[in-house]
Amino acid sequence: MQVQIGDNILLVGTAHVSKSSVEEVREAIETFRPDTVAVELDEVRHKAITNRKEWEATPFTKLLKGTTLYFFLAQTFLASYQRRMGEAEGVEPGAEMLEALRAGEASGAEVALADRDIGVTFKRAFAVMGFREKMRILWELMRALVGAEKEEEREPVDKLLDQDVITTMMEELGEFAPSIKSVVIDERDLYLATRIMDATEGNTKKVVGVVGAGHLQGIKKQLEDPSPVSLELLEHIPRKSIRWGKIIGYGIPLLVLALFGWLAWDAYQTGSYERLVNAALYWVVINGALSALGALIARGHILSIITAFIAAPITSLNPALAAGWFAGLTEAFVRKPTVADFNGLAHLVTMKDMFNNQVMRVIMVAALANVGSAIGTYLALGEILRSVF
Repeated sequence: MQVQIGDNILLVGTAHVSKSSVEEVREAIETFRPDTVAVELDEVRHKAITNRKEWEATPFTKLLKGTTLYFFLAQTFLASYQRRMGEAEGVEPGAEMLEALRAGEASGAEVALADRDIGVTFKRAFAVMGFREKMRILWELMRALVGAEKEEEREPVDKLLDQDVITTMMEELGEFAPSIKSVVIDERDLYLATRIMDATEGNTKKVVGVVGAGHLQGIKKQLEDPSPVSLELLEHIPRKSIRWGKIIGYGIPLLVLALFGWLAWDAYQTGSYERLVNAALYWVVINGALSALGALIARGHILSIITAFIAAPITSLNPALAAGWFAGLTEAFVRKPTVADFNGLAHLVTMKDMFNNQVMRVIMVAALANVGSAIGTYLALGEILRSVF
């Protein structure tokens, strides 16, 4: 699908996993002979499709720390979703972008990475979502991952290929979280259009813009009837004036320690240690058991499950630590993921595939142990408060 804007801009809308899109991109560049080829990629995705070895060389322990773990899971789910569509067409996801890069270089054109940083997009989308939207999206992603959707919910591949896979996926998610559409679709339309227009350098250079079909009309509208756009504002990540996550993260451990301190003082004064012992048991058993349950659900090794049980009551008192890190590292030591496991990540389709892949097994043990520990912290805190008051 092609749309020409004036004499200097040619937009090529692709399906991201369509063989015809790859051929159309090549032909458009060869025919239009642009000075610049602008592609719907940012630096991160550009490196991911042009230098896969660099990603595979990432130290595995880095994936078990902070938000990288959950970002990696989300990226793996998306890659699985793309590959299922790509296999039906017989092409690799992102093949049309690779072809745009190759054809652009072959013709002597410059290459411009026109999309907004994917991390900025995710963070802005996360910032505008409410708690219920986040939970609903998590639930729907898990349903899709295990194939729980009903047969009538499955759309034919031909229909899905009418637009790019990211837009398709985000539109589906938009049904459950309407607030993210403006960030993921509308804002990126404006961003891509502005970057493509900038590449013409005042309409002195010819540009071929290779974008997902779902962005084509939005970009066309902005190019034909421009409205003022600030890339700086579109790249800004809004921050809440009160960082409740940090307050809660440090507040709960301090509250728990204060409660134990009060119970210890009360036991010293009264000579009865029953409430202190019960509170300690609540904290250790509930926190440890739920973290261990998370590792068990992820089908972790018995040593990983034991590690989760022991680590959770301790790490829950320190916001800088997480039970999942220790459980995940134990799982990695026992399972010893190989390069073949890393290479197999892109071929994961079903939950069974994920459990059979040792890298994903380690990731899921770490993630679910953390979730179990978080739930256990709140439940145990409730029991301690009841014992105090």
